Amino acid sequence: MRPTTYHRGRSGYLRRKRMTAALSVVAAFLTLAVLTVAQPSADATAQAAALPYQDASLAVDERVDDLLARMTLDDKIGQMTQADKDAIVPQSDVKTYRLGSVLSGGDGTVSPNTAQTWADTYDALQRQAVATPLAIPMIYGIDAVHGANAVRGATIFPHNIGLGATRDPALVERIGRAVAEEVTGTGVDWTFAPCLCVARNDRWGRTYESFGETPELVSSMATAVDGFQGADGPGSVPASVLATAKHYIGDGGTTNGTDQGNTQLTEAELRSVHLPPFKAAVDRGVGSVMLSYSSWNGVKVHGHKFLVTDLLKGELGFDGFVVSDWAAVDQLDGQTGFTADEVSRAVNAGVDMVMVPTDYKKFISLLRAEVNAGRVPMSRVDDANRRILTQKFRLGLFEKPLTDRAYTSTVGSAEHRALARQAVRESQVLLKNEGGVLPLAKSAKLFVAGKSADDIGNMSGGWTMSWQGRSGDITPGTTVLEGIREAATDSSRVTYERYGNGIDGSYTAAVAVVGETPYAEGRGDRPGAMGLDQEDLQTLAKLKASGVPVVVVLVSGRPLDIAAQLPDWKALVAAWLPGTEGGGVSDVLFGDHRPTGKLPMTWMRSASQQPINQGDGKDALFPYGHGLTYGAVTEPEPEPEPTPTPTPGTGICTVTAKVTSSWSGGYQADVTVRNTGTAPLTGWAASWDLGARTITNVWNGTLTTSGGRATVRNTAWNGTVAAGGTVTFGYTANGSAAGLPAPDCTATTGG
Repeated sequence: MRPTTYHRGRSGYLRRKRMTAALSVVAAFLTLAVLTVAQPSADATAQAAALPYQDASLAVDERVDDLLARMTLDDKIGQMTQADKDAIVPQSDVKTYRLGSVLSGGDGTVSPNTAQTWADTYDALQRQAVATPLAIPMIYGIDAVHGANAVRGATIFPHNIGLGATRDPALVERIGRAVAEEVTGTGVDWTFAPCLCVARNDRWGRTYESFGETPELVSSMATAVDGFQGADGPGSVPASVLATAKHYIGDGGTTNGTDQGNTQLTEAELRSVHLPPFKAAVDRGVGSVMLSYSSWNGVKVHGHKFLVTDLLKGELGFDGFVVSDWAAVDQLDGQTGFTADEVSRAVNAGVDMVMVPTDYKKFISLLRAEVNAGRVPMSRVDDANRRILTQKFRLGLFEKPLTDRAYTSTVGSAEHRALARQAVRESQVLLKNEGGVLPLAKSAKLFVAGKSADDIGNMSGGWTMSWQGRSGDITPGTTVLEGIREAATDSSRVTYERYGNGIDGSYTAAVAVVGETPYAEGRGDRPGAMGLDQEDLQTLAKLKASGVPVVVVLVSGRPLDIAAQLPDWKALVAAWLPGTEGGGVSDVLFGDHRPTGKLPMTWMRSASQQPINQGDGKDALFPYGHGLTYGAVTEPEPEPEPTPTPTPGTGICTVTAKVTSSWSGGYQADVTVRNTGTAPLTGWAASWDLGARTITNVWNGTLTTSGGRATVRNTAWNGTVAAGGTVTFGYTANGSAAGLPAPDCTATTGG
């Protein structure tokens, strides 16, 4: 938490008059003298606000203008530089080189690895930053992608693929808020999350970082941005941390699912599938966007001015700052190490802050030379600084630069672990339940086996305590086995043997917790087979031979090729990568909570079908959205009752459509439904004639077409609209936007 003396809304801040010029001149000299001491005050507000940029009651734009006018070129280049903590030797280089940002990479840690040590480390670096002549605080970034996942003892939430299975945007926002509190307690003020990629090929090693395979599902989960930052943007709530929409754009659509590969799509396809989640994040005021290592039709995104400056900053109106990925600028020429040309290409394309991450002295020297030579315009440098400084002011870093220790105790708190357990149970997807073997009786005699049954590391996956993650007891938590034993009426009736040895026919059921071991990008790509490993297959064979009904809990970062083994299993539960709260799995196994999860990905019949996605006509083992609940036996659960077809009513609602972008052969539109009545809407629909157009994608709504007419109805989560309230959806279409007819509106009210 970095409280400020202003409240930020969408349109601005409380204002007051500048201090008189005479007072400014005198106080400026005194303040600069104070700020250059080795150990500045922990609370910047304790010093007199002598200069306009130090006055928290002024509008952010005014503060930025004033500070920019005082900055040297070295100050500005420093703000555009992000260095890895472990590369900054000595720490005083933060002050010497005016470094604007520090990060911890995936394997970055502190010793001992506690929240308190992280906070101490942050504060030591921040003291160097605010000891510079202008006392500009640094901003510290970290990949808190499913919790404060670099900190031992933190709450580890399910990875995004599991959260996508919940279909619960409000839950995702609550998780973002909890993560923000834990991250704040370590001093860190910037998370490289959420990942808003649309994963289209399960071979990709980052599939689990995606909420799902459809743009509408991923877009709906952009609520994570509000959780991290607050609904009114950075600094609008206590314990606000800057969010990052990543990785812009198309990294989930590379050919063959190759990490850092080439996304070969038309512009219309890129806009239809991969752009909507980023638009949703920008609409929510996301403070930063991280670019993708990948290429679009052979051109690296980090050097793509159209995608970064024209589309993201221009068309979408993104007013935050763009940060590069780890050493990604080095890749622009395909050679090892970064060059002056690569630096200028990236910055001129629209990169505002460069994650160097190690040789920051060389980067600073190269960028300075490029600016002095006129190859990087000063206007571009000023724009980058304006964007970076704006977010720092919004976060309140100038007023409260050091760790708010009031939040340190929230790391791994009981409240946050309870929320994570809820997320785990909502993410469980029941794929098969033959003979109603589930839910299990708590008095049953159970045999538990499998390499992931008693392994927090396997349950948590990559980006947990280290970049690639690792198996074992890496952080405190509750394993699936421990959850089962806690739920059983007599834990002595639960036998565990990892490899399945010793099972006999006396058991009511065998629970096999199998699947993938941890990985992250690169090492997680699976270009060949996508099935279970030999240990899992041998364990399952032993369980099957006993004649006991086998219940499989699959711990994995994506759907796996299990069609050949499926007939041997009575039940199958996709648990994804649940994190530290394995009790959420046992909650579903024993029926304390009925399974409600729905597949966020289409489940392949074989790896040869990859890529396989909703609507591509391929014969899936389980379709996108599949998920049973208790009461179904061998037949899939019936589809949920459709939203009642809205019927016309006088003065109930209106619809307005606005074309937000267009291109040769297509366009994108936002549509707003407004409740003009006096009672809440319980469902709505917008209809219009298509003419010669075809709709290619819809988000925040459900599309049907009939007789040349399109109808978009509400989803399950946005059908209720208060009197006077609005709800929006969007779509992309082929054809011309000219002469687009105004949609008709129908709605329902009441129960």
